[in-house]
Amino acid sequence: MKLETIAFNNLRRRKSRMAFLVVGLLIGVATVVTLVSLSNALTADIQHKMENFGANILLTPRSDTLSLSYGGITLGGVSIDSREIVQADLVKIHTIKNSRNISAVAPKVLGAVTVDNERVMLMGVELDKEFHLKKWWTINGEPAKTDHQLVVGNTAAAKLNLKIGSKLTISGELFEVTGILDKTGSQDDQLLIGSLPTAQRLLNKPGTVSLVEVAALCSDCPVSDMVNQIAEVLPNVEVRAIQQVVKTRMHALDQFRTFSLAIAAIVLLIGALVVFVTMMGSVNERTREIGIFRALGFRRGHVVRLILMESAAVSLLAGLLGYLVGMLATQAVLPFMAEHQVALHWSPVLAGLAMLLALLVGCAASFYPALHASRLDPTEALRAL
Repeated sequence: MKLETIAFNNLRRRKSRMAFLVVGLLIGVATVVTLVSLSNALTADIQHKMENFGANILLTPRSDTLSLSYGGITLGGVSIDSREIVQADLVKIHTIKNSRNISAVAPKVLGAVTVDNERVMLMGVELDKEFHLKKWWTINGEPAKTDHQLVVGNTAAAKLNLKIGSKLTISGELFEVTGILDKTGSQDDQLLIGSLPTAQRLLNKPGTVSLVEVAALCSDCPVSDMVNQIAEVLPNVEVRAIQQVVKTRMHALDQFRTFSLAIAAIVLLIGALVVFVTMMGSVNERTREIGIFRALGFRRGHVVRLILMESAAVSLLAGLLGYLVGMLATQAVLPFMAEHQVALHWSPVLAGLAMLLALLVGCAASFYPALHASRLDPTEALRAL
């Protein structure tokens, strides 16, 4: 009779003990799978949002400012060399090493215009890119689609008494208000937002822009690298990373991942203790059986292999079931932790790692009981018959 046959026959005879071992390891593996898959899904969700919602790199004209002070009294600063950004130079952004990580480049031109004897700020944008970038904007009405349509900020609309469908004249050109922004609490509330070519013409800034927002967050490189790459191709532009939101969210995820691993380690340790205690009890109960095996010529290595085979079979089953339970638990919990629908990836690699982890924990916890069983004196074991 082969050792494998003896091991599996023993597991079939002791079904309740096998079930107890499976449950002990299953809980530990399922916890690890749940926490790992949950943190991976949330990380992917945040990276997707940051890549598609909002900018995290800002390009502004480089200017030299002279600070005026005398006798300890600061009189303020004067910009002595201010430049505009040449719109044609923006194509260079797509030549940088990490250009594949850029999801949107949104140039803007800004300037003051007069509407009904009131001075307001006009912002020209590339309409399709801007309304894609500012997904958090809530517009009553419709976004502007043509050169003579405008979206008006909440404060500016109240100041100029504008409504959806209102007409206004800027520098002799007639425009229609197609939408009004809900209050954002930012400078967007005070803007008239129209197409970039029209605003450049009205502000007498042909071919130039006032600032550029770049939406780019790469999962395999720091944003600071992309800032340096853009600065190299646009030396006359000030490039800054708006990293507060990115770093805050990523730091929170890192803390969650660290906490998850700590909890998973504790649960796995408990599972290993369950296996250890159960296998030690099994060895003590099978003293006579092991004594007979030894009397029949089984060596110590055979006894160790017999115990470890039983543990390995139980561990592999627990690893597979733990992966399935963990993924189902993640699928149930994820909608409550993510703001939007997140696709859960059933990774065969994670399944393999879960089974390997269960195998390592189960065999490590069973090694001492197996060694203890191999050291039993067959003569003493046979006296118990």
